[in-house]
Amino acid sequence: MGGTNVWDAEWEVNEEQARTLIGRQFPQLSSKQVKRLGWGWDNTVFLIGDEYVFRFPRRTIAVGSIRMEGKLLPKLEAYMTIPYPKPLFYGEASDEYPAPFLGYAYVPGDFPIGLTEERRALSAETLAKFLRRLHEFPVQAALKCGVQQDHRSLTDIASRKVKLEGFLSKVVEHLSPEESSVIEAYISRLQTDRVEAVNALLHGDLHFKNMLVNENGIVSGIIDWGDLSVGHLACDLSVAYSFLPPYARGVFFETYGGADEETKLLARLIAVYIPVLILMQAVDDGDEAIVAEAKSNIMRALSD
Repeated sequence: MGGTNVWDAEWEVNEEQARTLIGRQFPQLSSKQVKRLGWGWDNTVFLIGDEYVFRFPRRTIAVGSIRMEGKLLPKLEAYMTIPYPKPLFYGEASDEYPAPFLGYAYVPGDFPIGLTEERRALSAETLAKFLRRLHEFPVQAALKCGVQQDHRSLTDIASRKVKLEGFLSKVVEHLSPEESSVIEAYISRLQTDRVEAVNALLHGDLHFKNMLVNENGIVSGIIDWGDLSVGHLACDLSVAYSFLPPYARGVFFETYGGADEETKLLARLIAVYIPVLILMQAVDDGDEAIVAEAKSNIMRALSD
């Protein structure tokens, strides 16, 4: 069934299919309401009653991630300072659906879309403490659970820069002349080709679609752990640039325990790169709210 975009699904699961698949393997949940919450590149997500969330892989590439999450996420509990979805139900592949799937405790909250800069700044210490603890998790223990090591070549700035230029050419008509010129100027100033590796356990995909906030706009949940990996900690520290206003970054890095200039340079690049990918998909979906939020993340990342 695969389409032309990297996020196109190989298998789609609708609410009726999800209800059947969950009910067969977990009869205790069969009376609960099933509601599709949304989907990302790799998984379709359903709310079961108001207590659980189930994720079904949409692509073969996501199956290994689901298996790895099932092993590693329970081990992270002692390191977590922000609520996260703990796996509770381990669904097996069957004739009806070819992949394993996972059910988690539901983490309440809203996506941080359209927050003021003042509200964002309130999460500087919360995010820094969360990442400091996560990055303390023993790398060897993570690798034993099947986590991949630097499979995205995070430290290779030169090739990421080339990819970024290619992505931007696809969305340039959705950017204002000012946005385009700011991004182009940034890319032309980026002269570093590679940075030294620094290995830590990473969430790996820390952006506004994988974060939840409470009624005060403070980060209250971190979701979608399918990109758990070992690699350069700048990948996660990118949130200091994409999510936080410039004036809150000092508090963030002070609380985290500091970062060298190479790490900050790579973190800023990833803080532009990830929202550009989100922007591409949002344009394809016609989702104006996500388009606007992705663009504001890019411009914030490039502000000092």
